Amino acid sequence: MEEGQDNHDLRLAERLAELRIGQGWSLEQLAQHTGISRATLSRIERAETSPTASLLGKLSAAYGLTTSRLLMALEDNPPELIRSAQQPVWHDRETGFERRSVSAPAPGFRAELISGVLKSGATISYDSPPVDGLEQHIWMLEGVLEFTLDGRCYRLEAGDCLRFHLHGTSSFHVPGPQAARYAIVISRP
Repeated sequence: MEEGQDNHDLRLAERLAELRIGQGWSLEQLAQHTGISRATLSRIERAETSPTASLLGKLSAAYGLTTSRLLMALEDNPPELIRSAQQPVWHDRETGFERRSVSAPAPGFRAELISGVLKSGATISYDSPPVDGLEQHIWMLEGVLEFTLDGRCYRLEAGDCLRFHLHGTSSFHVPGPQAARYAIVISRP
């Protein structure tokens, strides 16, 4: 594992512990809210393991935060210009998913922009949205993505855009043969 990834995992572990303590929840209570085992939550908070994208989705829903807000502390005075090197990148080691916060949440802004790369054959499923009613726009840049929203499947190819309000279950699947690269605009209701 790279040293930078180790530091990122440690910062994420600290952030998750801070959020749980800020809610006044024990690990057992957080396990009840998320359906994630107490042992797994404990290992995540000690940076012994990194959460998958699906687990981050469950934690985001428990705290009522978008995943971007869960992954980073908000800056008081965020810059207007966000250079590529300043954009946080998170990796799900289980699925190979790469998530870049191109324009992360900031005070005074309702929308955020992320980019994702999901390898061929990978699937990420979410039981519920982090915040009910989030407006999202998925714009396919390369490859093919099968996106399922409340049981309805959409096949997205390069150039396609799907817009919706997220209320229920969702999943991302890349049938292949190449990885899918896409951008998502997320706006709070």
